[in-house]
Amino acid sequence: MMKQRRRTGRWVALALAAITVFAAVSAWLTAPRLGGRLDPEATSPLGGHALIALLRDRGVEVVVAETVPEVQRAGRPDTLLLIAETANTRGDALTDLASVPGDRLILEPTVQSREALAPAIRLSSDSRPDNAPGCAMREADRAGLVTFDAADTYQHGDETSVIRCYGGALVRYTTEGRTVTVVGSAEFMTNGGLLREGNAALAMNLAGQRPRLIWYAPQRLQGDAQADRPITELIPAAFGWVVIQLCLVVALLAAWQARRLGPLVAERLPVVVRASETVEGRARLYRSRRARGQAAQALRAAALHRLTPRLGLGGDTSDSAVAAAVARRCHFDEAAAHRILFGPAPATDSDLLGLAQALDDIERQVSQS
Repeated sequence: MMKQRRRTGRWVALALAAITVFAAVSAWLTAPRLGGRLDPEATSPLGGHALIALLRDRGVEVVVAETVPEVQRAGRPDTLLLIAETANTRGDALTDLASVPGDRLILEPTVQSREALAPAIRLSSDSRPDNAPGCAMREADRAGLVTFDAADTYQHGDETSVIRCYGGALVRYTTEGRTVTVVGSAEFMTNGGLLREGNAALAMNLAGQRPRLIWYAPQRLQGDAQADRPITELIPAAFGWVVIQLCLVVALLAAWQARRLGPLVAERLPVVVRASETVEGRARLYRSRRARGQAAQALRAAALHRLTPRLGLGGDTSDSAVAAAVARRCHFDEAAAHRILFGPAPATDSDLLGLAQALDDIERQVSQS
């Protein structure tokens, strides 16, 4: 009987262990793999794993290159080179990329990468991206409406030799036997962007136009970081005139709003104010606001501050004890002393005057006893 129980327990333990291992492996395989934008291995919304999988299912040979030397080794005249995350490629690495044979698909190029890889294209300041193709490019017409959020728009020096789609967010031209396509946004090719409108169709059409695709979206810095241009070269030429105009406006505004100061006046400081004037001014303020309660409270607080040391009492003495001490010292009723020191606020000015006289009489008797 005991042996049978042990065998049953072993089988249960083995089953639980197998289930645990299977669940852990399934969770690891199905968990999203994090990574940068258009990272070929990332399954997060910003990654590019979904588009690569779709292209491979379509029969396109996708070669993932993480460095410029890998791109150079894989480059052929019959390939399409997709270049994304161009901010991570600098200096001599851009020159090496420009020499790779084949067509180019450039996503969100920086100023340096655009000058090195698509020198005939420049930014357009008078157009905005549009969701409709509005052009004769086959890939765009088949895709239809595409969502371009905050995309750059471009134009060509010779407008007759360039195809502009989506308000200039997608441009294409031919130079030296190669086709160069520039897109002002890479969002539509990400895992999350493929789900919106015709984004997936446009991404498939652009990236799958050749049977072989080199996917280059570096996640680390490539090239010489010291080859960056100084910030002064990135500032537009008209910026200096704007700064001069702003300085002029600020100077004119300061001159207009400045206070006109007269001659200095000598004054003897500090100014001496008599105590009687201060008391009279505060009394007039109380009277103008009919604040008899506040005036009575101030008179009683001042009187108690002077009486308690003379009566030998501390600051934490109760009201009844103070009233009893005052009654013993002045030889009158304790209730009357409590009413004068802690009673209600006077209702009229005459009552306030009577309270002041009573407090003064109590202080005089205490000081003389």
